[in-house]
Amino acid sequence: MDTHVVSQLSQLIDPSIPFNATTNHTHSTWARTFHSTPELYIQPASLPEISKALRLAHRCRRRITTAGCGHSPSSMTSTSSWLMNLDKFNKILDVDKEKCVVRMQAGIRLYQVGEELDKVGLAMPNLGSINQQSIAGAISTGTHGSTLRHGILSASILKLKITLASGETKECGPGKNEELFRAALLSLGALGVISEITFQAVPAFTLAWKQIVDRDVVMFNDWEKDLWKQTEFVRVWWFPYTRRAVVWTAEKTTEPERAPPKSYYDAWLGYHIYHNLLYLGHYVPRVLPWVEWFVFGMQYGFKAGTTTSAVQKSRQALLMNCLYSQFVNEWALPLHKGPEALRRLSSWLNQLSPSDPDYVEHGIPYSAKGLYVHAPVEVRVTDTSNSTTPRPYLDPTCTDEATLYLNATLYRPYNMDPPCRARYYQGFEYLMKELDGRPHWAKNFDTTGREIEEMYGERLQEWRKVRDEADPEGMFVGEWHRYTVMGEGGPLPLEEVEVSRQQLRSGGVLINGVVGGAEQSLGEKGLGGNSSEESFDEMRASEVTVKG
Repeated sequence: MDTHVVSQLSQLIDPSIPFNATTNHTHSTWARTFHSTPELYIQPASLPEISKALRLAHRCRRRITTAGCGHSPSSMTSTSSWLMNLDKFNKILDVDKEKCVVRMQAGIRLYQVGEELDKVGLAMPNLGSINQQSIAGAISTGTHGSTLRHGILSASILKLKITLASGETKECGPGKNEELFRAALLSLGALGVISEITFQAVPAFTLAWKQIVDRDVVMFNDWEKDLWKQTEFVRVWWFPYTRRAVVWTAEKTTEPERAPPKSYYDAWLGYHIYHNLLYLGHYVPRVLPWVEWFVFGMQYGFKAGTTTSAVQKSRQALLMNCLYSQFVNEWALPLHKGPEALRRLSSWLNQLSPSDPDYVEHGIPYSAKGLYVHAPVEVRVTDTSNSTTPRPYLDPTCTDEATLYLNATLYRPYNMDPPCRARYYQGFEYLMKELDGRPHWAKNFDTTGREIEEMYGERLQEWRKVRDEADPEGMFVGEWHRYTVMGEGGPLPLEEVEVSRQQLRSGGVLINGVVGGAEQSLGEKGLGGNSSEESFDEMRASEVTVKG
């Protein structure tokens, strides 16, 4: 460890407050797409410990990155500096059952929120496809579910507390530090450490859901009718090669719980068969259309009209199995442009001729010859157009109509990058931009910062203004932020700059960075262990020891 850091740690600020950190830690995204080796891995268990870590980072001239489960497959949380994880700062602080208001520490995972709320007869009003994220991480990247009756997850946040680079904690919400609130509701981790959240829950509810597989033309014909309004929750999985769609609908019910039928797909055998078929597709890509037909026919049924149903608690029914390591490229665009987007994507991927009844002019200026991709494309919706709560500056949803999300997933069998990724995402992003889309912040998009400036205009400028006031030296800024949202200029004094990337034989990319123009990377030591035995839990300055 840097001798200056060792020296500063030996002069701890308020030695009565613990500073729980480890060295030799490797941070990896859930998908193992990116890896980094932070100099320190810090797990505070109280607000004073968070404040202390930030003040120490300032004294040591280090960047702070906050990460939960690392579910974003991007390099947003990669760092060679100090990584903070709030898994030990995860308590429900109080519950107002009458008003359904819950106050919680920001490190709590969504599955823990669901379990704790269930004990008192409450629930989250909406969920995304997974519940492993921390509540702070979920709102910081614009997590959403699939329903026209709800907005993105942050719409349920009544107020929050955020600890800034100075170590000061500020409370913000509607009418109180509202600009900071709007910036923090979708902060990308670049403002400070969100430490406490007050959340609007709802009475616990059960969902009766069903899913029906049919030709995609049936879905398209229902699009402008009642496809998205037939029940409170609706989502679709679209299969480009078989030109089919699975429509999943769910409504609140008082029926007794009924488990879904056991699935080959979710069982051990199906899991490994599909994984190995994807592996085969890595070397023989033209087999992938057949894989789509076989695997999802086994999962949902080969016959049009096949229906599956169940009755489950909301915190179970709204989730899905993400299966394997994956790249995800998701975009938000106006809901009415959905049929056009999917039909054009189908024409491109299937290289349809004008004689095909499903043919439309795709307009994508890249060849799809020899291109074979994974399925399905996930299709979801939200509606924030009538929201009465403060809107996050970086909210990607539409302001004048409901929003459609299209998510192009590519699996990474045995952590291998699929050969189709570059060309598929090139064509997909071209189409999304042409249809006035904006990328989901937590996903694998290649859109440039200049393009994002055009997409967000004054709202991005307002976010930057608030961010710069909250963190003038860039303690929470890294390479990903500079490329996507920070604009030209920099680096700021504590901003981390990427200096190298290494493709690992085991899969994924190892990123090394420097802070404040240092000549040597903080992370050049390579991969360490998943956790460290070299820890120091300092209770008093005299107890500081840092092992090599």
